[in-house]
Order: sequence, then C-alpha cells, then structure tokens
Amino acid sequence: MSQALCPQCKKPMQEAYRPFCSKRCADVDLHKWLTGGYVIPGGAHAEGDGEDETGGEGGLPAASAEWDED
Repeated sequence: MSQALCPQCKKPMQEAYRPFCSKRCADVDLHKWLTGGYVIPGGAHAEGDGEDETGGEGGLPAASAEWDED
C-alpha cells in the first residue's frame, strides 16, 4: 500500500498532523477555509435576513405577538 500524501505539498503525511505533513501545511489549509479559499457547493442562496415566507426561521411559523388573557 502506498503512503498517503499531504494535500497541500504532496510530501508524505505525518501521523501527528494527519492528513498533512506539518503544522505549516495544516495552517495553510486552515487559512484557505477561513478566508473563503474553499467553498462547499450548494444551492443558490437568496440574500435576506434568514427568514422564509412564513416569517420564521427554518420553515416554522412566526410566533404571535398577541397574548390571550382570559
């Protein structure tokens, strides 16, 4: 079986930094995630405040602002 390679520099992976070969390569990868260098594909996202047509988040109806006091 062949040895796994670092996804950043293609050197042999080191178990201590798995799947990378060094802390530097792990940090380079983290930097790419944090700065938007990697993007997880998904559907189109409409700009807005995160609420859907029902007025609530996640498809739940909005809570009523009125209280029934009997």
